[in-house]
Amino acid sequence: MLNPSPAYSGYTAYGYLEPGVDYQPFELAAEVGRVPGYDLALDAGEQERLNRLLSENIVFSLHEHAVVLPEDEGQIRRYNRTGRQRTGYQGLAHSQLTAVIDNFMAGASCVTSTRGWKWDDMIYALGFRLADLAKQDFVRLATSTADIHAAKRDGHLALVAGFECSTMIENELDRIDMLYGFGVRQLGIAYSQSNMLGSGLSEPGDGGLTTFGRRAVERMNKLGILIDISHSGDRTCMDTIEHSSVPVMITHAGARAVWPTDRMKTDETIIACAERGGLIGLEAAPHTTLSEAHPVHTIESVMDHFRYCVDLVGIDHVAFGPDTMFGDHTAVHRAYAGNYAQKSPEGVDHPRVEYVDGLENPGENFINITGWLVRNGFSDEDIVKVLGGNAMRVLERVW
Repeated sequence: MLNPSPAYSGYTAYGYLEPGVDYQPFELAAEVGRVPGYDLALDAGEQERLNRLLSENIVFSLHEHAVVLPEDEGQIRRYNRTGRQRTGYQGLAHSQLTAVIDNFMAGASCVTSTRGWKWDDMIYALGFRLADLAKQDFVRLATSTADIHAAKRDGHLALVAGFECSTMIENELDRIDMLYGFGVRQLGIAYSQSNMLGSGLSEPGDGGLTTFGRRAVERMNKLGILIDISHSGDRTCMDTIEHSSVPVMITHAGARAVWPTDRMKTDETIIACAERGGLIGLEAAPHTTLSEAHPVHTIESVMDHFRYCVDLVGIDHVAFGPDTMFGDHTAVHRAYAGNYAQKSPEGVDHPRVEYVDGLENPGENFINITGWLVRNGFSDEDIVKVLGGNAMRVLERVW
């Protein structure tokens, strides 16, 4: 494990308030060392190269939920209903990240409804966490690429606020402007289930981007909001790529040719996204980016998708969005299984895991990704691209 950032002072979430008086306390999962560390088996030269690549370059995760979960699985929904999810400052201090698009676990907030994705719930999730960010000096809200470069220069971590879907705007186009004003710089189209903009990937049919969805894409383009299509249906993905005047991203997914589930993207979608200048970020949430070669989900499974996508569209259009959190990710899936159930493909089975070895939380992901790339002979130039160079190039155009 590498040393934590010297800019981190030890602050913990809502440290400016009194637990039990100002907010409801929960026993939280460990941010560091919750599961055994992943053995990269690097020699001294490889370890030195890993350290140098992380220290000298922008390291950018396209998709995480940088919050700490309760230790008790049975408390997850109760915790989320308070709206006060805890940023994992300690874990992030160990991450070597320069920037992260944080998607706030907003769909799980369920403050005013048990079904999630309500406007008020998004404002709870966003407002509480940004108030907390303002009370400490390590993690900084980023709304421009200049903010990310400044974070690298100053040894801080830049947090980009994003939401995985736009369901909460309902049919109110101006709510996109409001979210931009609150600091949001990334929005997904649909989260598995359809909404006013388009179809989600779990639907039996995909009607594509709606007329309202096209107007929403145009508004996001005008404002400078990154559009994410990770959870959208195939036709909605293609329509969004075509209609957007700037590149869009698949911030967290994999290749369906490697693992045949609807959660993965077709070659057609990945190629179209890349041809318009976008990226695919490789996903690592448990039981997503598996492969026939590595059906037990580990970093090796994820990297099978990485190699495939690099061969398909080139290294300039691939990055990483591991989609992890601090705590038991599989417990979240169990807690919300009834909310966001997805289709189970016929004939596709695999062993279940408690966590993805090597990509378990935001604090370790990019250390292990970089180590894997070093160990497997990728050049410095290519590693710098997938760690953050590709993401920054696209965001310069979008923002």
